[in-house]
Amino acid sequence: MPPSQPAELRSGELELLGLLPAASNYTFLARLHAGDEPALVVYKPQRGEAALWDFPSGTLCHREVAAYVVCRAAGWTFVPPTVLRDGPHGPGAVQAFIPHDFTTTAFDLLAERPAELQGIVLFDIAVNNADRKAGHVFADEAGAVWAVDHGICFHEEPKLRTVLWDFAGQLIPRAERAPLEVLCHALQGDLAAELEPLLNPAEIHALRRRSEAIAASACFPEPGPGRPYPWPPI
Repeated sequence: MPPSQPAELRSGELELLGLLPAASNYTFLARLHAGDEPALVVYKPQRGEAALWDFPSGTLCHREVAAYVVCRAAGWTFVPPTVLRDGPHGPGAVQAFIPHDFTTTAFDLLAERPAELQGIVLFDIAVNNADRKAGHVFADEAGAVWAVDHGICFHEEPKLRTVLWDFAGQLIPRAERAPLEVLCHALQGDLAAELEPLLNPAEIHALRRRSEAIAASACFPEPGPGRPYPWPPI
């Protein structure tokens, strides 16, 4: 069973099993030895992050954790538990590994279960996800939908790049809007302080501004400004 709480991820030894293929940064599958049974986790060390021209160096692991914190605060459950902790290659993000069929992507879910992706779309708008590829969204073995890879989110400038534009112009259902309203309220209180070690003040302010704007909007936004799609798309 994957760890279900951040506390389970913070303790125990990480045993590296190997690099995950096709990742742009060093991303390890690891076995976490804590409790009665070992569990699989994904470990992204800070020192293995590729330099980006528009995101500060060494911050991607912090953004991975911030994405989980925001998801949890809004009441969404699709980002796996993620913490910042030390590991064999130094500090980095450690996230519960969700077993799934790697050949199934968001494109399959859009065709079969589109309504279940609407919360992820709204989350991506709020966190300004610059890299929502189809392979970052999948269903686990029990059918629950998950979203991973949030290292390049939270920029204060518009950066939204996603394959999930299928709802553009459609009305946002009331049930999907409710977590955004919860998020807006949380950002006026303790959530902002919880994010301070992970994001800079301008990024937290922009998160609040985007969350309020989409919560007040009637419809899912249209693509733009800027390049609206990630590359590669999967």
